[in-house]
Amino acid sequence: MTLSADLDLSQIPFWGLPQSERNEAFRRLRRMDRPVFMREQILPFIGGGPGFYALVRHADVTEASRNAAVFSSEPCSNSIPDMPRWLSVYFGSMINMDDPKHAQLRRIVSRAFTPRILAKMEEDLARAAAEIVDDAIEQGPGDFVAQVAAKLPVRVICDMMGIPAEFHDMVLQQTNVILGNTDPEYTGVGTDLTRRNVAKGLGKLLRAGYSLNRLAARLGDERRKRPTGDLVSLLVNGEERLSPQQLGSFFILLVVAGSETTRNAIAHGLRLFTEHPHQRAILLNNFDGHIVTACDEIIRYATPVIQFRRTLTRDHEMNGMRYKKGDKVLLFYNSANRDEAVFADPDTFDITRDPNPHVGFGGPGPHYCLGAHLARREMTVMFRELFTRVPHIKAVGEPDHLLSNFINGIKHMSYTF
Repeated sequence: MTLSADLDLSQIPFWGLPQSERNEAFRRLRRMDRPVFMREQILPFIGGGPGFYALVRHADVTEASRNAAVFSSEPCSNSIPDMPRWLSVYFGSMINMDDPKHAQLRRIVSRAFTPRILAKMEEDLARAAAEIVDDAIEQGPGDFVAQVAAKLPVRVICDMMGIPAEFHDMVLQQTNVILGNTDPEYTGVGTDLTRRNVAKGLGKLLRAGYSLNRLAARLGDERRKRPTGDLVSLLVNGEERLSPQQLGSFFILLVVAGSETTRNAIAHGLRLFTEHPHQRAILLNNFDGHIVTACDEIIRYATPVIQFRRTLTRDHEMNGMRYKKGDKVLLFYNSANRDEAVFADPDTFDITRDPNPHVGFGGPGPHYCLGAHLARREMTVMFRELFTRVPHIKAVGEPDHLLSNFINGIKHMSYTF
């Protein structure tokens, strides 16, 4: 089957189309009788495989997520082509592992996400949000992402890790490069995939990974000698501990997943409340009564993480479709979250939606996001602070979107009080 350009998810230009056109493309794909196979785009210096099946229905995404024994995260889940060793040393981590290796690492790092530790963070979260809004009020409205949305998540993650404040901006800049690896603003690549452009982009990506890896390594060395009780101290000491390489790749995973996705949820949230004033009124009329479901609806509607890859470990049949060992599938969370078979009026933003079985934090199974609860808490404290201190805040104009098939990001967004 030959796909038209407006349905070919494998090509970078598709991800530069307006959101409404992409939503319509996924709607058409969901109506097809079986998942469509798409040829991979072959990248200079990276290469690629034959292609992948696009899993766009909620039922397929959730079933594949649960069945990790068949739908494997190895050798790679965060890249469509297999990641070369010179990239995976920085960007591998536990999201590219199956059990038992994945379970062992997850058990070690989950110490940072216990209810007791998260409860202790509440006061710090509230104080950080207040200081960020203080600064925004003093500076006056400009770019909401730079002034507000990006600041809280990176500060929270860096504080968890024990990273000094003078490194926070560097961490944010490097995560922008890592997740913006196909966006011309951050790497110069864009849709022009010449060898020169790709080489330049890969160079920036490698430097970003190296910078964050070295920061984690230095911190790990210090905490082995002088533990302070922060997350790095927990991860490098004790009976179960991370090796220097594991610490570096986990740190990159944590700052990327923990800061970029939450900042995009906050940015999308302000945009959605601006475009849907009735929903904003419902929230402000009873903030505590609606903020939990509001956060989940923002995650469903915006879906900051678009997709992850899985690879078949054996021949398998699912929903009438036969897959072969070695086949790649992409779990398109953004499409599953608009599936008409699961969500009534899926294109309607409704903060009272309940139940809301979205897969914005990944589908059910071993790779469900460890930081889901923390992300909801960050969104809650930031929206509480914003709507209490500057209740008339709203987005202005069209946001500047990230060109990416992995993250539904907002790079810049004007706003006013």
